[in-house]
Amino acid sequence: MDTRNFSLRHVGISKEDLPEMLHTVGVDSVDALLKEVYPNDIFLPKEIELPEPMTERELSEHMTELASRNTPYTSYIGLGWYDCITPAVIRRNVLENPVWYTSYTPYQAEISQGRLEALFNFQTVITELTGLPLTNCSLLDEATAGAEAAMLLFNRRSREQVKRGANKLFVDKRLFETTIAVINTRIVHQGMELVVGDYKETELTDEFFGVMLQYPDSVGAINDYPDFVAAIKEKGLTCAVAADLMSLVMLTPPGEWGADVVFGSAQRFGIPMYYGGPSAGYLACRMEYKREIPGRIIGLSKDAYGHPAYRLALQTREQHIKRERATSNICTAQALLASMSGFYAVYHGADGLIEIARRIHSYAGHLAKAAEELGYKQYNANFFDTLLFQLPEGKTTEELHRIALEYRVNLRYFECQNCFGVSIDETTLPEDLNILLQIFAETVGKEAPTLSDVPTDTLFVDKKWQRKSTFLQYDTFNKYRTETELMRYIKRLDRKDISLAHSMISLGSCTMKLNAAAELDVLSNPYFGNIHPYAPDDQAEGFLEMLHNLEGYLAAITGFDATSLQPNSGAAGEYTGLSTIRAYLIDKGETQRDVVILPASAHGTNPASASQAGFKTIIVDTDDKGDVDMEDFMKKTEQYKDHIAAIMITYPSTHGIFESNIVAICRRIHDCGGQVYMDGANMNAQVGYTNPGFIGADVCHLNLHKTFAIPHGGGGPGMGPICVKSHLKPFLPKHIVRYGNGANQVSAAPFGSAVIAGITYSYIRLLGIEGLKRATATAILNANYMAQRLKDTYGIVYSGEKGRVGHELILECRKLKEATGCDENDVSKRLMDFGYHAPTLSFPVHGTLMIEPTESESKAELDRFIEVMECIFQEAQEVAQGKADKEDNVLKNAPHPQYEVCADEWKHSYPRSKAAFPLPYLNDNKFWINVARIDNGFGDRNLLPAMCDCDAFFAELKEQQQQ
Repeated sequence: MDTRNFSLRHVGISKEDLPEMLHTVGVDSVDALLKEVYPNDIFLPKEIELPEPMTERELSEHMTELASRNTPYTSYIGLGWYDCITPAVIRRNVLENPVWYTSYTPYQAEISQGRLEALFNFQTVITELTGLPLTNCSLLDEATAGAEAAMLLFNRRSREQVKRGANKLFVDKRLFETTIAVINTRIVHQGMELVVGDYKETELTDEFFGVMLQYPDSVGAINDYPDFVAAIKEKGLTCAVAADLMSLVMLTPPGEWGADVVFGSAQRFGIPMYYGGPSAGYLACRMEYKREIPGRIIGLSKDAYGHPAYRLALQTREQHIKRERATSNICTAQALLASMSGFYAVYHGADGLIEIARRIHSYAGHLAKAAEELGYKQYNANFFDTLLFQLPEGKTTEELHRIALEYRVNLRYFECQNCFGVSIDETTLPEDLNILLQIFAETVGKEAPTLSDVPTDTLFVDKKWQRKSTFLQYDTFNKYRTETELMRYIKRLDRKDISLAHSMISLGSCTMKLNAAAELDVLSNPYFGNIHPYAPDDQAEGFLEMLHNLEGYLAAITGFDATSLQPNSGAAGEYTGLSTIRAYLIDKGETQRDVVILPASAHGTNPASASQAGFKTIIVDTDDKGDVDMEDFMKKTEQYKDHIAAIMITYPSTHGIFESNIVAICRRIHDCGGQVYMDGANMNAQVGYTNPGFIGADVCHLNLHKTFAIPHGGGGPGMGPICVKSHLKPFLPKHIVRYGNGANQVSAAPFGSAVIAGITYSYIRLLGIEGLKRATATAILNANYMAQRLKDTYGIVYSGEKGRVGHELILECRKLKEATGCDENDVSKRLMDFGYHAPTLSFPVHGTLMIEPTESESKAELDRFIEVMECIFQEAQEVAQGKADKEDNVLKNAPHPQYEVCADEWKHSYPRSKAAFPLPYLNDNKFWINVARIDNGFGDRNLLPAMCDCDAFFAELKEQQQQ
């Protein structure tokens, strides 16, 4: 074995495994298999040019060299990003722990209780600090949360407002520029009009439906909003408030003065700035908005025996079910970062958070007083952490800027030449305040005052803005103040979850591949972590080189000419690609093109994304083989020929096959004047052998958290960059702060979640083109191997023209249900007893399971999973044969939690050993589940999204159990 070749570490199949696998599949070589999988006309004619692969040592040295060219200055820029402290116990035990970062979105709740509890903690933090009862378990960032808030207010219009066509949203000019830009990108496609102005001067007519404010505002001032909010409520308008989460520790929560929605970022709760991301956005609202709130809600329910259990509530995969009628296309969010922010609050508790917030505020106030002694004027009468200064007469920020850089300090500068801003943060020390005063003094030619023993609890804000309500008084936020206790709490939670650290996660269309440790080192490097996204470019040279190179690599791999890294998720990438197409068509004057053609086999979020981008969707049927029905396709493209903006097509399709007509489909759309959008969700089956650009697409997005090794993190972070042909390049997202142009902006930061792009960069540099091709080929081999092994039991729903699947396969479970009464959900739950996460359930075909083994799994793991599936199949046959009861059997009662298996009483007709140890390997490696099958209906009927109602909930459950 060549220990320097990283692809041998990434790919699970060895050369010794190949003969048996190829024999099972029925081919002589991997190349022969690929020729039966791919249509002949899509193979690339020449090799993609990428750098030669690195060893892990070479990558480490290379990333260290890039990091050395980043210079983390002390940044007081603010504007949504603040330096903070990530407690080492959280960094080591969550961020760097594969149980947390390799787990999937917790749709299978019984094996996700740990991260569900962690996200429930996060939701509790958000509801308690905002003063509103309902929240989701994170959004992509503050600006995206603002766009979702705008949509939420629009969807909550009264009947009268809808009837009179109220479509204007008033946004106060004091919101962050980035938030306004992203809101504008989103709402313009939905028939809304954005009106930006001064809330103190505006007159809101019947054309308006809602208002947005910022608290504290973009320059740090705390404005007197309550009377204004009360006045708009009398007119029937709703109000959303962007709020600094740390400020709400000491300021009156917006929910207490009338806000209907509060949104923002949890970044300063323990997440590095990361040159812009990732960090968790948040959105809280009134309980009556529970059917419209976007994203995922963690709720408390009960299991089959009445024990409390967490689960995803209400919106679970809502965009896949409602499709184009969905209120949002949110899929991936920021679960890992939200969990970390939740643990940050657990570790510090209310007392610790109050100390941090008051210290930040007190330092800001004492700095302001000292600066005023030097002749500076500070404008914010009430503030939390951010000060707005005016230089003494005759002085400009040009000299201030020069001196500040000499001290390695970044301040916020305005267009006016005599004003600047300073945002104090958790990391600020008295020495830092004195450096600031030295800069101020040198600028005006005076001697600097010295602050010593700076008080940490002085309040400079009016009493009416000081928070009076208590928060986070629950045991969870008071028990884990020592590192030992928090470490053990985190460990107790991670023992409840199945991740890639335990076993293969075979989720179809999710690509749960290896997230190599060497690739993730970038996340813990402070020279990548402590850079503000608005820092001057010469302070981020290493970062910018990495991002620029990655854009080029992704363009080369996809066959396109340009890349935007801005979208923060796959669904955001879909939306961005469609918005780019729309901007291009508008520029051409083809505004009548408002239709997106969608094959029924398209990826699940496509209809919602198309709708959010303002397009009508026309669905094209699939034939019996799972391909696009060409007759229906030709009929509908002819019918809508002059209105087609684009087709959104997933390739290989979500049915797991490479459609042979793909080139003809692309050509036909172009002949109709439309653009081809290729969804990159299944790009793991293309890399190196074909690509969207060569096939005929104009734009695609990539799920870097699938194909390119960014971990899923229990539901995020993700990244969905888009790659485009040259004619679309001018319409890629801009950024209002970096470029002075917010056209098509979709994320708060210029490069989206910049630091995790380093994971993909590392993945490509480690593998090179040969390693990437090996990964692609092995993923396809593994899927076909499993298809051959399982076709005679469950059956395979779709295969290509030559009887092959792509990189995933759909298992037929409908016949199993007809014969045994056991359905795909029962199979999924039974898999948990074997220590496995279920495949994708009832998607894209109801009554089926979709499996994607990826290239990273060993043959031994594939064989073990196949053995488990065959065992479950035989257990179901026992029901059909009358050997097992139709209701009291191991599938219907699965999963079997530890408390049930170990109880003195056993009520089932089958033995404990069959329930818990059906195969020998489990005697050595048993994953114990801590809850039985969860009652989903109960959780939806009794929505409990935070700890505030839990005492009553637990009391009711206890009473039910006693009865």
